[in-house]
Amino acid sequence: QLQLVESGGGLVQPGGSLRLSCTASGFTLADYTVGWFRQAPGKEREGISIIHSSGRSTIYAESVKGRFTISRDNTKDTVYLQMNNLKPDDTAVYYCAADEVIDLVPSEYDYWGQGTQVTVSS
Repeated sequence: QLQLVESGGGLVQPGGSLRLSCTASGFTLADYTVGWFRQAPGKEREGISIIHSSGRSTIYAESVKGRFTISRDNTKDTVYLQMNNLKPDDTAVYYCAADEVIDLVPSEYDYWGQGTQVTVSS
């Protein structure tokens, strides 16, 4: 069974940091582009960052550029999203997804995790 698992979410104060992790079972994550997406209540799911399987190419949404950093350790078959200077508007369920594409469009991705909640509040 192909499965992605996110971890690292939680409650953080504005200006704080969190690091999300994405791992896979049933397939090798290192072979795929991995994206991080988020969905806030009442809003559509949005792509925020992706990283190519090689790790040499990344894309960020304007809303997180300069604050979030995506990386991967293919020896651990794990992709990370370091989130700094978090804002209340970053509150959402964060998902990782994998596929053989290079874009931020959620519908292009076939493999998804269950999501991890990130809440930014004082």
